[in-house]
Amino acid sequence: MVQDTVFYEKKIEQLFTPGAKPMVMGILNVTPDSFFDGGKYGIENQWLLHTQQMVDEGADIIDIGAYSTRPGAKDITEAEEQDRLIKVIKSVKKHFPQLLISADTFRAAMAEKAIEAGANIINDISGGTIDSMMFPTIAKLQVPYVLMHIQGTPQTMQLQPHYKNVVEDVFEFFNDRLQKLKELGVSKVILDPGFGFGKTLEHNYLLLKELEHFHSLQLPLLAGFSRKSMINKVLNIKADEALNGTTVLNTIALEKGARILRVHDVKEAKEAVDIVNYLRRS
Repeated sequence: MVQDTVFYEKKIEQLFTPGAKPMVMGILNVTPDSFFDGGKYGIENQWLLHTQQMVDEGADIIDIGAYSTRPGAKDITEAEEQDRLIKVIKSVKKHFPQLLISADTFRAAMAEKAIEAGANIINDISGGTIDSMMFPTIAKLQVPYVLMHIQGTPQTMQLQPHYKNVVEDVFEFFNDRLQKLKELGVSKVILDPGFGFGKTLEHNYLLLKELEHFHSLQLPLLAGFSRKSMINKVLNIKADEALNGTTVLNTIALEKGARILRVHDVKEAKEAVDIVNYLRRS
């Protein structure tokens, strides 16, 4: 157990080490209605095979989600989310004991159960705005926390997103939330601008264009573009045709200093990381 703790501490330390090689977070959705892969991994054999594929392709972290956050997604109860999520975390941890697992949830009680089940990171799409107990829970758990920006909820976020200045507004959101986390003694925070979460097409590309602006907060940045509509609308394609566009945006984000890429397609993202990392060191 002590050896496991040291192992995880070293892997997590890499996340927060400036200049360290960027990481790839593979997506494991165990939802029936996610926008790209909903319903594909609902039984154990399916989710273990997909996890094995992502590990073989070089995933550093697996992000397990049981609540679809696509625009307009159906709300589900905490009991439903727990029934889907916890058994998958336990299963993946049992078969891949040295794998870093991120639990994708905005519910504080679910975050606590996920960590107890074997998750190492909490990925909260709401940045603590949906469940007021999330920040105190993270402070109690003392685990790395992905703080994402969203405007509204998954059910409302794309109705009429509006900002005075999207880059400055997201920056101020981070500043405010980080101060609250700091007061609670939370320091291991990863920032996610929330591409596609309460943003228009223009908002998304302005955030990407100015991604370096967030480096002044001195925390690692996570970028999640994988097969999203910000690609599909520009190229007039569907999500299943958006792998190349995803790789283009991932590469731009890496050049602008992203430390984690959250993706459906690990192999291609890992190749982008390897090439950009080699270029930096040449």
